[in-house]
Amino acid sequence: MKKLIAFLLSIGPGIFCIGYTVGTGSVTSMAKSGSQYGSQLLWVLALSCFFSWLLMEAYGRYAVVTGRTAINSFRTEIKFGKLVAILVIVGIVIGQWNSLSGIVGLSANAIYEVVRLFIPQLDSENYWAVLGIAIFILIIMYALLIIGKYSFFEKALILFVTIMGVSFIVSMFIVLPPGGDIIKGFVPIIPPGGNLMVAAFVGTTMAAPTFVVRPLLMKGKGWGKENIKDQARDSLSSAILMFTISASIMITAMGTMYYKGLTIDRVIDMVNTLEPVAGKFAVGLFMTGALSAGISSVFPILMVAPLLIADFKKGEFDIKSNLFKGLSAVACVVGLSVPVLGANPISAQIATQVANVFVLPLVIGGIFYLVNQKDVMGHHRPGILFNIGLILAFGFSCIISFIGFQALRELI
Repeated sequence: MKKLIAFLLSIGPGIFCIGYTVGTGSVTSMAKSGSQYGSQLLWVLALSCFFSWLLMEAYGRYAVVTGRTAINSFRTEIKFGKLVAILVIVGIVIGQWNSLSGIVGLSANAIYEVVRLFIPQLDSENYWAVLGIAIFILIIMYALLIIGKYSFFEKALILFVTIMGVSFIVSMFIVLPPGGDIIKGFVPIIPPGGNLMVAAFVGTTMAAPTFVVRPLLMKGKGWGKENIKDQARDSLSSAILMFTISASIMITAMGTMYYKGLTIDRVIDMVNTLEPVAGKFAVGLFMTGALSAGISSVFPILMVAPLLIADFKKGEFDIKSNLFKGLSAVACVVGLSVPVLGANPISAQIATQVANVFVLPLVIGGIFYLVNQKDVMGHHRPGILFNIGLILAFGFSCIISFIGFQALRELI
């Protein structure tokens, strides 16, 4: 256990990345996809995680070699960089705040449904109870945010991500489908009606804030040139964990619902995913993972706007200013929109995940330029194969942005 904890602490910035990517949005998308399409979109997840590794490596390498941050470097090093930086900040904050409202709504509904599982006499729907739970979650998260520092956030996220990972992986083995059916998911096809889920997968896995916040986390961790190998290991470990956890959610839903022709449309459908197979214990196990995913996402998302603005202005990791406290409070208010409106958190969460893909091309193009500056990066510049990977990631993000736009038009 000591070795496991030491390993998780060594990939602290990567744990933050998992917090941004594997939240209730990812749980929702993966579970709905697994119930609706089985493993058919597993290849999209694998490709997204591969490109995420490349981008985390690129941003992390730039940070430890130069000691600089992403948004500030966009503003000062790229032609029309101020506009690029502002567009990236606005795109990320809008996408993340929208995601936050879905995350809080989904977490509050999930808690209520789990309580109903053990107290059946409760009403099937209770607006005020769900809203009260949502407010309580945000008050606790904000209070911890105000009194915390980087090492505290890192350790808290390690706890939640560990609980989440163990819960989902154990759940997968409880209902493990045939291996041949899982392997078929690596064949690149998009099933009819699957465009929305493809875009949601990329929106939640290739999450733009995961990359642009990474240099700030390197500063918070105190990593420099001497940690270039640590950074590389952190990037790879984070990508592998992202794929493992996300795939386990998809496969769990596949094993319990896909073969029966059931799909996830409401929170109660997620709560009941495992009950027919392993009873209330399994339901509690799966939902523990889902709630840990939600909580592990709330921390980083509340921080994203003030961190990016501080990066734009000073290129610093600032969590003590009044700006940080004020914008985090605004994010909490925005996070209550889905619970206050009583909207379906499943639909809201998937739609907001799709919206996240539109800023990706700018984020990828910006780091491609920065990391290839010879006078800045020296012999740490990426090689031909790495650059080809970044170019493919850029092309992939453009294609997914188009697919996401089309999917949202059809949804509307």
